[in-house]
Amino acid sequence: MNSDQSIWASLPVPTLIIGPDDRIVDINSAAEGFLNLSAKTVRGTPVWDQIAVNDPLENAFERAREAGTPLFVNDVDVGGGSRAPMQSNLQVAPLANHPGHMILMISPRELAGRMTQNHSVKAAAKSAIGMAEMLAHEIKNPLAGITGAAQLLSMNLGAEDLELTDLIVEESRRIVKLLSQVEQFGNLSAPDFRPVNIHDVLDRARRSALLGFGAHMKIIEDYDPSLPMAFGDPDQLLQVVLNLLKNASEASGGARGTIRLRSYFEHSFRLRRSDGSGQSLPLQIEIIDDGPGLPENIKGDVFDPFVSGRENGTGLGLALVSKIISDHGGWISVTSVPGHTVFRISLARAPKEDAPDISQEV
Repeated sequence: MNSDQSIWASLPVPTLIIGPDDRIVDINSAAEGFLNLSAKTVRGTPVWDQIAVNDPLENAFERAREAGTPLFVNDVDVGGGSRAPMQSNLQVAPLANHPGHMILMISPRELAGRMTQNHSVKAAAKSAIGMAEMLAHEIKNPLAGITGAAQLLSMNLGAEDLELTDLIVEESRRIVKLLSQVEQFGNLSAPDFRPVNIHDVLDRARRSALLGFGAHMKIIEDYDPSLPMAFGDPDQLLQVVLNLLKNASEASGGARGTIRLRSYFEHSFRLRRSDGSGQSLPLQIEIIDDGPGLPENIKGDVFDPFVSGRENGTGLGLALVSKIISDHGGWISVTSVPGHTVFRISLARAPKEDAPDISQEV
């Protein structure tokens, strides 16, 4: 194809060029990211082997080619490569000056929504958290007084009334803990960027989890030993992994389970943001557990503040994770079915001037 490479590379949606034999001639960088496959891998392969659509399109696609007319298909689930199906709109059109060739554009509605959500999470969270922060100080002071008064009363009460004062103290402390988490969310400082050995971060989190909240879990390491340095704040990234490990451990309900920590390099993963800018995020971290999975009613909102699938959960752990990854310019996503939940984090590679091209020790 004699396509202008700058235009081709800048297309914001996944786009494929399909030859007369229904084989892929080329894909742009957005399509590489969508399919999690490189252009080199898919060139020359049948398009319907690489893209799965929950609606038979082959005949309509061929009719559009024969008639030389565009085809529009809305609200279909499109998947491919290692990509889970996403609701998308499809646009197909003949490629000018190339008989029999078609251009296929995929507009993932879910991805665009999540990118907008990630882009706006700071603003949305700021509004909710800002109000809570403003009230936190005023609430914590009287709560301390209530707790102290309840403890004083308990000194002269019988066993039956002690249950009531114990309840007051317990619930007051729970509210104080929630307010402290709110303050932590709002007061999180900007990342102190530097080259980071991701495996060091994963190892520290794994050891900490096994000594505490994850003592009942089996945590397996599945690392890519050649992974280059990431670019981020090691302490904040440690907090992210710890929160995700804690989430997976608590999801097991105290039963023994398995968590797999996986790292790998995906050179084609590139995040295109709602403002048209793009960033390469080739370093991938996955926290995979075999727990019951996320409740259906919160799957799409787990990164929002105050959304929790656990009784008495604060709903701030995953919101904090999302905020930290967003501050790093990264991407976090989740797929979940019973027995298999995957939180996937995508991060930028450290600049070469800051991090020579060396491999990490595992």
